[in-house]
Amino acid sequence: MIVDVLHPGRPNVSHKELDERLSKLYKSPVDCVFTFGFRTAFGGGKSTGFALIYDSLEDAKKIEPKYRLIRHGIGAKGTISSKQRKERKNRAKKFRGTKKAKRLTKELRDMKTAPPAGVSVDDADDVLNV
Repeated sequence: MIVDVLHPGRPNVSHKELDERLSKLYKSPVDCVFTFGFRTAFGGGKSTGFALIYDSLEDAKKIEPKYRLIRHGIGAKGTISSKQRKERKNRAKKFRGTKKAKRLTKELRDMKTAPPAGVSVDDADDVLNV
């Protein structure tokens, strides 16, 4: 739904406050209310944005994009460092077309199945040495 908020004398209204007000108004849990995309009108005093209210938190987890879940404090943020992103980008520059996509998916798969810290992999015998 589109939400118009009148707030004369205030610069803007926090998302938490909006979530609480909307949950009271529509008799739903605060966790199930997602507000986003608010823009303050020129001169202040009025903001317009969007709100989504779900029946349950499970429905919200199925439908909402990951970045909104992270903002809401539900999802987990990835922990890839900027150096790893840059190295992956520069390695991908060496390939073209479909080979580039295959290379990136292979790297992502390798990152997920990488051995834990302190464990080395012996390439000759494919045996884990702890």
